[in-house]
Amino acid sequence: MSASPTARRQPARSIFGHSLLFVGGLLMIFPLWWMVVISLETPDRASAALVSGDVLQLWPEKAQWYNYPDALKEIGSTAWQGFFDALANSIVVTVLVMVGTILSSSLVGFAFARIRFRGGRLMFLIMLATMMLPGQVTMIPLFLLFRTLGWIDSILPLVVPAFFGNAFFIFMYRQFIAQVPESLVEAAKIDGCGYFGIWWKIMLPLCKPVTAITAVFTFIYTWNDFMGPLIYLHSDEQATLAVALNSFRNQYGGLEDVHLLMAVSVVTMIPCIVLFFAAQKQFIEGLGSGAVKG
Repeated sequence: MSASPTARRQPARSIFGHSLLFVGGLLMIFPLWWMVVISLETPDRASAALVSGDVLQLWPEKAQWYNYPDALKEIGSTAWQGFFDALANSIVVTVLVMVGTILSSSLVGFAFARIRFRGGRLMFLIMLATMMLPGQVTMIPLFLLFRTLGWIDSILPLVVPAFFGNAFFIFMYRQFIAQVPESLVEAAKIDGCGYFGIWWKIMLPLCKPVTAITAVFTFIYTWNDFMGPLIYLHSDEQATLAVALNSFRNQYGGLEDVHLLMAVSVVTMIPCIVLFFAAQKQFIEGLGSGAVKG
């Protein structure tokens, strides 16, 4: 019995789809490959690739691994200590912001999904409307507020707002929690759990896909955030990696130092790449969670 026309078209569609994904993957990974190769080249080869457009090899003939320690030594005013200070500041800020965003957004999302109160729908719509406000609109009022509170040149302006929720992640949590069967919530109430107990013991463990995507997005945004630390952190001791990298670019941004600049850039990207692969499964599941109507 011959296969139907639809069945015969399936392999062709599969090959075409996989080919598109392969080409798209190559295009997306090309900038990272280019950075890594430049970071391992000699200064002359790296400069020639930018100025005269010399074609880079797939991998350097003799990788200059010492470019990485050389670059890290130059990123701070006190050799290695400058890099590790900026790294520690970035880790502290990123972890606190990530924890604050997950806790606050999940709690508010749970309240919108499971607690019925007058004006709740209107408040939810107003919260969603805040996503339409560009950050430039609130930048000056927030700076004046934090200056009045005496928080300038500390991590408080970067960390404290995270504990008041994020509209996008609140929406995702609300949509996910709304899908949880009501019988599970009622059973928890019968067992004596209050709203906080239901949120902490039941909803948070069930929301692993949304929590993963919240953690990944928040980590990447906070880790790479340049504008916030630039505005609120004025001393070198408080600088994060993004600010330190920009200072390094201003000081060593010439063509003769481009290999060092790329080496530092690769180092700062490693935590984001590791986190994404570690939470890849939950991340992909979470992408579709917020799109399901509760």
